[in-house]
Amino acid sequence: MDTPSSKYEKAKKRVEEIKGFYTHLAVYLIINVLLLLFNLGVFQNGWINLHIPSWSLFTTPFFWGIGLLGHGLYVFGGGIRFYKNWEERKLRQFMEEEESALNHTVTQSNEKTDIGKG
Repeated sequence: MDTPSSKYEKAKKRVEEIKGFYTHLAVYLIINVLLLLFNLGVFQNGWINLHIPSWSLFTTPFFWGIGLLGHGLYVFGGGIRFYKNWEERKLRQFMEEEESALNHTVTQSNEKTDIGKG
């Protein structure tokens, strides 16, 4: 049974996970916008003069985006929670089937005993 303090801790952990995802998303957007601006030459004649390889315009958002997607699925559920729910449903199903089979066996055993008495 969950106590109020354990519920609070679970809720706090969940909020921290969501906050972590949004921080990750914000950093992803800022860095990739800066990479795009560098690639477009916005800072070319200014105080920042860096050479950013053109391939990074694709690879950085793409691979980092895969990581961000994984982070989002972990935080917001997606397939991971679906799998856990499926697993719990299957466990309950098998337990109910086992209990039903056991009850059926006990019922048959009682019927045989009743027939033997009659």
